[in-house]
Amino acid sequence: MAIPLGPCQIRPRLKGRFGFPLYLYASRCVSTQDLLPENAPEGALAVAEEQLGGRGRRGRSWEGARDASLLFSLCLRPEVATARLASFTPVAAEAVVEAIASVTGVEASVKPPNDVLLSGRKVAGLLAEASSGRVALGIGINVGQRNEDLPERPVYPATSLAIELGRPPNRVELLVEVLERLEQLYDRWLDEVGV
Repeated sequence: MAIPLGPCQIRPRLKGRFGFPLYLYASRCVSTQDLLPENAPEGALAVAEEQLGGRGRRGRSWEGARDASLLFSLCLRPEVATARLASFTPVAAEAVVEAIASVTGVEASVKPPNDVLLSGRKVAGLLAEASSGRVALGIGINVGQRNEDLPERPVYPATSLAIELGRPPNRVELLVEVLERLEQLYDRWLDEVGV
């Protein structure tokens, strides 16, 4: 059984400000994007073990099997022009690529604007939803699924880290690493876009 991703397991390992001051945890939800309150502060994090109706680009769905995925949304409040917000999604995808490499040693790649591929197959997806001065950045990473657990996709078939590695990596380590890389690249992006 997978180690739960609750605040007691994650927060002591966090090195930055993401995951503070608010860490919301659900064993099951429709979408982690919906767990973040509208007034959530920057750095607030919503994590779920299972997601029943996560959203992807263009209305696509992203479901996450219980204990087999990394499913979370992060609240960001960048003080940048709305037109520049879209440039952050590929930056966030690069943070996921870097975290996967750091934890597993395998090289993934970004398929702009919001997918992460491993061996030409989709292992992660991101969705940034902006409204009222905030960005809810949703990330789903396939960690422990088997081939039969994944949806059929005609263009970029789905995969998981377990399929590619022969074993699932530690989800706690991966979440901590993704948050650390996200914070570093987010701060750099803010500097580059003029904040």
